This record gives sequence, structure tokens and C-alpha cells, in this order.
Amino acid sequence: MPLMPPRKKQPIAPAIEQTIEPVIELEDPAALQEDTITFKRSHFYSALTVLAFASGVLLGYVVWGVNSPAGTAQTANQPSGPVVAEAPAAQEQEFRRYDIPTENSYAIGPADAPITIVEFSDYQCPYCRRWHDEVYEPLLAAYAGQVRLVYRHFPLTAIHPDAMSAAEAAMCAGEQDAYWLYHEKLFSSESLGNSTYMQYAQDLKLNMNTFEACLNDHKYQAVIEADSNAAIDLGINATPTFFINGIRVVGAQPLGVFQQVIDKELAGEFPDN
Repeated sequence: MPLMPPRKKQPIAPAIEQTIEPVIELEDPAALQEDTITFKRSHFYSALTVLAFASGVLLGYVVWGVNSPAGTAQTANQPSGPVVAEAPAAQEQEFRRYDIPTENSYAIGPADAPITIVEFSDYQCPYCRRWHDEVYEPLLAAYAGQVRLVYRHFPLTAIHPDAMSAAEAAMCAGEQDAYWLYHEKLFSSESLGNSTYMQYAQDLKLNMNTFEACLNDHKYQAVIEADSNAAIDLGINATPTFFINGIRVVGAQPLGVFQQVIDKELAGEFPDN
């Protein structure tokens, strides 16, 4: 597989997820009893007013947070560079068709399949793994012979320190015609790292000297970086992100979401561009 020279990009900054949880303060039992005895009705209405106001503020936060635009990472202290994040399932879908190149990428399924799904993913991303575990095989089974899945790399190295090396290991296994078998092992693994990569290569009976040399030389780092650069150029800011015949679907969406898009696409209900 030819190497593609990397373009210089700023390091990918992770999204900083902020969770606001209620704080419950426990009072001294004796003090609580005293307050209960002397609590007046006017105090009660004052406290109720404050509580109602606080509830309204919290409700507004939740509503506006949930209804944020699709694909926008919610952050605290927003960094100036590109923002990426692991994407859960609950994101609104955008139906716009993109032109996604698939050359020099590993694919499974017929080359002439009417549906091509391009997945930008990360081997250390828990949402990517969830999609792989729950949707990948049922999707291919539901559309046997009709779907071609293309895998492209988008390792979020700022938050997933083993994502790049895992992608390199998969590409090195691909040299020995074992890419998809190795791909399966990586997504089934509880941990990543050199010892894991070597063990998987041994399990698949790969030439260990060739595999190890490939890893040590970072032979496919430029290819993986080119995929990452392409993802950034497409405005991708979350993994996994999919393109179904160019129609973007963001996050670890359930099987039904993919079926809905694919069925409409097969029925010609989406515009060509």
C-alpha cells in the first residue's frame, strides 16, 4: 500500500466534558431538629422561591445542552484548535452528501455494493467499540451483498495514547493479509500496547520479524495521519463518524438508524447531491 505524505496539522485537542451534579449537604441532626421547630411559614415560601428559581436555571441548562447542534462537542474552557470527542449515540443526524475518497483504505464487502459506508474510527474509543460490538455484524448480515464498509483511521491521540499504535499494528497485519482479523482482535481487547499487538500477531500466525519491524519503523504512520487530516478537513469532530454513500451519521447510533438511512438511500429518497 503506497504511503501518503502527512500534512502538518495542529495537535488535536480533546473535548473537555463537564458534568454538573447536585450537591447534597448533610446538616448536624441536632441543628436540623432546631431548624425544624422554629421554621416559619414565611421562611418556607422564601425557600420555595429560591428552589423554583434554581430549578428553572438547571432545566434551562439541560434543555439548551441537549438541543445543541449536531456534531458540536460540549466543552468547558473551549480550546482554540480543532475539537474532537468520542460520540455517544444521542446526536441529531445531518443529511448532506459528502464526497469521501476510499482509495488505499481497507474495505469489506462487494466492490460494486450499492451502499458504501466509510467509518472514521479509533481503536481505543469506547463508543467505537460499542458500535462494533452491537451494530457492525448485524448491519452486514441485514444487508448481505449490499454494503461495503470502508475503515479509515482517526486516532484521537490527545486522549487515547494507544490509538495510533493500534492503528499501525492493524496496518502491519494488513501487510500479511490479516487486517480484518486483527481489526476484530483490537476491538475485542481490554487493553492495548506492544505486548498485546505482538500476542495478536502470534495468534494469527503472522511472520513475527516482519510484523515487529513494521511496528518499530512506524511504516504506516503517514498513512494514518493522512486519514486523520482528511477527517479534520471534513469537519469531523467525533468518533465514530460514518458516511453512508456520503450521508453523514455521527456517533454510536443503533442499528435502526443505519437501516433507516440505508433503506431510504436504496429507495432513492435522498437527493444525489
